[in-house]
Amino acid sequence: MSEEIVIQARKELTQMKPYSPGKPIWEVQKELGLERVVKLASNENPLGPSPKAVEAMQAALTDLHRYPDAQSIQLKQAIAGRYELAEEQVIVTNGGDELITLISETFLDASDEIIVPGPTFSEYEFGAQLMGAKAIVAPLKGDFQYDSDAILAAVTERTKMVYLCSPNNPTGTILSKKELQHLLDSLPKRVLVVLDAAYSHFVTAEHYSDGVEFVRAGYPLIVLKTFSKIYGLAGIRVGFGAAPQAIIQSILQVKEPFNVNALAQAAAIAATGDEEHVTRSQTLVIEERERLYAAFQQLGLSYTMSMSNFVLVKVGEQSESIYKQLMANGIIVRLANTWGLPLHLRISIGTPEENDLLIAALSDILKQKV
Repeated sequence: MSEEIVIQARKELTQMKPYSPGKPIWEVQKELGLERVVKLASNENPLGPSPKAVEAMQAALTDLHRYPDAQSIQLKQAIAGRYELAEEQVIVTNGGDELITLISETFLDASDEIIVPGPTFSEYEFGAQLMGAKAIVAPLKGDFQYDSDAILAAVTERTKMVYLCSPNNPTGTILSKKELQHLLDSLPKRVLVVLDAAYSHFVTAEHYSDGVEFVRAGYPLIVLKTFSKIYGLAGIRVGFGAAPQAIIQSILQVKEPFNVNALAQAAAIAATGDEEHVTRSQTLVIEERERLYAAFQQLGLSYTMSMSNFVLVKVGEQSESIYKQLMANGIIVRLANTWGLPLHLRISIGTPEENDLLIAALSDILKQKV
């Protein structure tokens, strides 16, 4: 063929930056020739998956020649029962990321705007850009707390959605129940609020709300949750949304059939009832979070108090060098310049043994810089 064929992608793609995940363990082992690598970069559950979920997946293996339930009925029933919702108020998705995309496809036109806190999870903006919509950033305060006034001030006639991430990724800070109520009551009724509560299980503050109570009350709100964090099922991708029935019905119009595989459905149903694993995971995070705080203080590092399973740590202008040296020691953390925070690292909370290795390596690195 003599003529070169050039297929043009949609113009929106020129504005989009694909999500950049933390490096997997095998890649670091291969690159650096390391046998032992500790991953503290992706906010995963260091205790592993719910044992009941593993057992349920093993039992479901013999039926893999069958398509999964297209509507995830049994899982919806389990979620609805746990959160005192009607089944029609729940949608099950291939991780929380798919729900963000589905929400964008359902509600956004090219002329629309969404409001996002800044810094926050990049997939909200990605979903808007996918549809040709624009993301407007409402900056967090200097201490990374939410600024409700900034969010409300950002609203225009084009505002279609407001994203709230609480606990917020990467800061670990939360929106109080009072602030959430204020925003829900103050925003125009035509504006859809999406509350990403993926890390809600790790919150200990009494003034927090994961938003589900406001769904029950009928607010135009979608609460996003995931089985990737507290339940330790990140590898099989299952999440869900809770919202008024009319909103769920609209999203179902763009959902692909069979979007959640059979093993994921079986595992999530079992994990929902695994209270022992949830409690162990919460206890580990809460105790180790405090221990990391103490270690950071001793090392002279400032950090943001977190209500999640990670901590945002300010290490200074040498952040990239420290990140690389930790990697060379077999410890993967997250460089926060992705979020416009070039002085910070985001460090996931691991097991006591993993955190010991982190503290020792970080101490050695910082001593060398004195």
